[in-house]
Amino acid sequence: MIAFLPPWQARKRMTGFALLAVACSSLAALSAVAQDRVYRSERAAFRLNTIAGGLARPWGLAFLPGGDILVTERPGRLRMVRGGRLQRRPVGGVPKVVARGQGGLLDVIAHPRFAENRLIYLSYAARGAGGVGTHVARARLNGSKLTDVRVIFAALPRNSGGVHFGSRMVFGRDGALYITSGERGEPEDAQKLATHTGKVIRITDTGAVPPDNPFAGRAGAKPEIFTFGHRNPQGIALHPATGKIWVVEHGPKGGDEINILSPGTNYGWPVITYGRSYAGFSIGEGTHKPGMAQPIKYWVPSIAPSGMAFYTGARFPGWTGSLFVGALVLKHLNRLTLNGDRVVGEERLLSDWGMRIRDVRNGPDGYLYILTDEDPGALVRLEPAR
Repeated sequence: MIAFLPPWQARKRMTGFALLAVACSSLAALSAVAQDRVYRSERAAFRLNTIAGGLARPWGLAFLPGGDILVTERPGRLRMVRGGRLQRRPVGGVPKVVARGQGGLLDVIAHPRFAENRLIYLSYAARGAGGVGTHVARARLNGSKLTDVRVIFAALPRNSGGVHFGSRMVFGRDGALYITSGERGEPEDAQKLATHTGKVIRITDTGAVPPDNPFAGRAGAKPEIFTFGHRNPQGIALHPATGKIWVVEHGPKGGDEINILSPGTNYGWPVITYGRSYAGFSIGEGTHKPGMAQPIKYWVPSIAPSGMAFYTGARFPGWTGSLFVGALVLKHLNRLTLNGDRVVGEERLLSDWGMRIRDVRNGPDGYLYILTDEDPGALVRLEPAR
């Protein structure tokens, strides 16, 4: 049977189809322009190559031996890029997530011995006793499905809020898993050793507490804590030369920070900060206090940093040793020049591209990869312009 629409409804539907067609063609045109355009930095010229588009708020990515790439989508899907193509079906067996506010499926990393054990780790917002909190699960990747899924860490306390989940992960040279945990919108909890929130967590690859953790055995303290006094760290990276763990975290209105972690150290939030409240009022006791560490870099105004990577590849010799940070609010890729543990230069790339950059990773192929925090978002590779 043929269904006939009233003229006004037919016009409305045709208008919708026309708008959709225009939007799709515009996106395709923008993508083509981006890939044809040459971007120039102080030490390199590059093009953008979209590896996978049509992603829903992508948040984290992991490279696997053999060339596959895993990408998380915040609504709760884990996607596979194989042979340079996004697989149609998401990876099955992902834990149930709470995808509201800043929550959802967040970071993904592979075990250092993934080729032997096929283990990956997912961080995500999930519901439990008391509300929603940051969880980390370990799972085995079997083909296009996760098996043996087990929660190995859950940040306490949970609450009903939807902000500051942290959730970046990295393996240290010591084999321990480091996890960032935001203070969940409760600033004072960042100073309390009885909570996991506002901390960087250190556990073994099975979720156990390493006996040399700085607060292991201390009464009233969570033994998983490695450092405290953090607001919402959404970038973490292992320095390729020193093996030190670096984190980047969101400040309030100003005061985004890069810190180098030292066990048991207090990084100050909310007692000291270079930022102010969103209403413009001062926070805490100023910018310095004895016993609280200073950042090696801070931004005022905020760039809203998320994702961080040291570049070690050979594709861009001029960038070797640089630290890259994604910027959400100011929408650029931040390149920092280092001299040891000091930041001695800063360059803002892709400022006119207009995309929120959620993650940045140093690829095993020597290229630099970024995720755009858009819907649709994309996995994009930076390639040298010849």
